[in-house]
Amino acid sequence: MKSELLAKNGLINYISGSEFDISYIRQKEKLKEYMDSLFKKLDIDPDQVYYGVQTHTNNIKYCDGKNGDDFLCGKIFEETDGLITDKKNLALVIKFADCTPVLLFDPVKKVQACVHSGWRGTAKRISEKAIEKMVNDFSCKKENILAYIGPSIDQDNYEVGQDVYDAFKDFKNRDKFFIGYKEKYKLDMVAANLDILLEAGIKKENIEISNISTYNDLKLNSARRQKENYKLNGIISLIK
Repeated sequence: MKSELLAKNGLINYISGSEFDISYIRQKEKLKEYMDSLFKKLDIDPDQVYYGVQTHTNNIKYCDGKNGDDFLCGKIFEETDGLITDKKNLALVIKFADCTPVLLFDPVKKVQACVHSGWRGTAKRISEKAIEKMVNDFSCKKENILAYIGPSIDQDNYEVGQDVYDAFKDFKNRDKFFIGYKEKYKLDMVAANLDILLEAGIKKENIEISNISTYNDLKLNSARRQKENYKLNGIISLIK
């Protein structure tokens, strides 16, 4: 599966699911093999592949093809949940299980950014920060930026506590993506991330939304469904 909107505008992208486990902790021996299989499937040969040690921050790192720490099969940044580049033929890889991957692309300036937006990253508005970097660092115009909200856990299966509800206290539309009362809430991650993109100035017609649930669709991995044995999906993107 992929974003058709971004693909037709020049950004190669693909979401790997249950056929692989994109975990560099569990899959040290097989990760390169997995990634090579995915690249062959996409008919790409990246000059470099970038990953982040995702810790639910809103840290976003620029990838230039040379920076970053050497990794099993590419380059990696510590404590990083977002990657951004204006370089062609660099593959960005974001891992997710039930959290929301958000992919951004400016087909005019040829700049892409991909972020891992779990509830913590969403509360910290990591997508908005990525958009600001595209505008401030690469002179992108918001009206040209395309966005894809990828698969994530559906609201019916995403129960959270009072702490999560409180973390969104500064969102004026908070009660449009939470349902519940007193310590038991269900969070709609798609609606929360869409709210951020629209408030950040992205046109609604430039946003593609996946309504596929990682919890319900067995073609995807889900932390809440698979529990302690969960595997990781990956979203891969590259400017050709």
